[in-house]
Amino acid sequence: MEGVSPKFVLPETFDGVRMEITGQLGMIWELVKAPVIVPVLQLAVYICLLMSVMLLCERVYMGIVIVLVKLFWKKPNKRYKFEPIHDDEEIGTSNFPVVLVQIPMFNEREVYKLSIGAACGLSWPSDRLVIQVLDDSTDPTVKQMVEMECQRWASKGINIRYQIRENRVGYKAGALKEGLKRSYVKHCEYVVIFDADFQPEPDFLRRSIPFLIHNPNIALVQARWRFVNSDECLLTRMQEMSLDYHFTVEQEVGSSTHAFFGFNGTAGIWRIAAINEAGGWKDRTTVEDMDLAVRASLRGWKFLYLGDLQVKSELPSTFRAFRFQQHRWSCGPANLFRKMVMEIIRNKKVRFWKKVYVIYSFFFVRKIIAHWVTFCFYCVVLPLTILVPEVKVPIWGSVYIPSIITILNSVGTPRSIHLLFYWILFENVMSLHRTKATLIGLFEAGRANEWVVTAKLGSGQSAKGNTKGLKRFPRIFKLPDRLNTLELGFAAFLFVCGCYDFVHGKNNYFIYLFLQTLSFFISGLGWIGTYVPS
Repeated sequence: MEGVSPKFVLPETFDGVRMEITGQLGMIWELVKAPVIVPVLQLAVYICLLMSVMLLCERVYMGIVIVLVKLFWKKPNKRYKFEPIHDDEEIGTSNFPVVLVQIPMFNEREVYKLSIGAACGLSWPSDRLVIQVLDDSTDPTVKQMVEMECQRWASKGINIRYQIRENRVGYKAGALKEGLKRSYVKHCEYVVIFDADFQPEPDFLRRSIPFLIHNPNIALVQARWRFVNSDECLLTRMQEMSLDYHFTVEQEVGSSTHAFFGFNGTAGIWRIAAINEAGGWKDRTTVEDMDLAVRASLRGWKFLYLGDLQVKSELPSTFRAFRFQQHRWSCGPANLFRKMVMEIIRNKKVRFWKKVYVIYSFFFVRKIIAHWVTFCFYCVVLPLTILVPEVKVPIWGSVYIPSIITILNSVGTPRSIHLLFYWILFENVMSLHRTKATLIGLFEAGRANEWVVTAKLGSGQSAKGNTKGLKRFPRIFKLPDRLNTLELGFAAFLFVCGCYDFVHGKNNYFIYLFLQTLSFFISGLGWIGTYVPS
């Protein structure tokens, strides 16, 4: 026994304990799998399939409507009365209504000149235009720069006002609300809102205001966003694909069928009387723009979307900024749905089918179900069925339906059709954060009213607002500054499921799972947005 080394005894002991623990865990797994795990997972599959069918029906409905709109619907200037406003030397500028331009800002060092310069360049009589820069900046240097820019334009004869507040109560909604209280805007009939990175063309007001003048039932005219930095990196290309579908299909369908859609918060013109009748700006959610739109619609006001009227803007080009933006855009609508669903149901001024459209299509399917089914089905339930082969997922649910939905989503950006597969993987990653945000909004948890201003880098400051060909190459960061543990955790989970499917599975899901693992891993390291697709 003296020749026996502990090195030979300890591993045998550990191996025995390990095998015993593994055997016990395997026995427990077999005991609970059939009566508990399998029924629960099967129920989850059925729920996800139901949500998939709901989303598919919504996408097909909008696809059919948008085809009919393009083929048979009249153009906006034919559906509504539209007469251009002409300059008249005899009557002067009295035939032009007084328009207020509001530009809310918060530490916009990189882009403040863009929106101010574009607003001051609008083709509208100077005595019938009031430009209001609402600066909530906390950086004194930035505040001074913005104020000096306003003074520079004022010295050229532009009626521009620089407004600050003592606090940021209500964030953007609070700033817009305070701006409308100023005595010098009491005679304004309409208000147009531009975020700090938005650059309208000079004829913006001449192409939009006549719809409001000659159609007293229209409260809002919304323009389309055009992205000056969409070619900057893969992240901006993915965002362009999602937002182009939103404008090309969702906004157009809502405008054409029910004269309702969610105000995008910028690049839109409101009738001030409609804002006041709806109760003004409210800061109860992070989507004050959608809140106002829903309340105005419930009072019978109509909205008009002009797809041909485009305003240049900038997309977030860092993953951190994009995540904060998506949290706000996902949490806010869910929180607003919680607060307004009963008010919509009890409303007696709008017809029944419009209520159905707003509650079911606009809120429930697009703002909640779309996020939940993407994350729960393709990132959780489907991988789990690989570990529990007793639970089957029909091929029409796992392959055919998502393929049809993806094809329908791609119609907004035909030039990026070759990036469709990357877009699917990217949207699955973002569905994690959107699902989390919708749950926070529905249950009004701690971050329900968190407002983080989307950082802008001034990517569109070239003379023509064109950044095509701009290349962003990988940059070196300290890894801890870029680590997103939630994404890395799901990358590990999907990798395990993929390996198990590779060894034991029969459906070849491991191909998708390994690619999705790579997407979560890249996002976890914050590498999205550092390179440009070919």
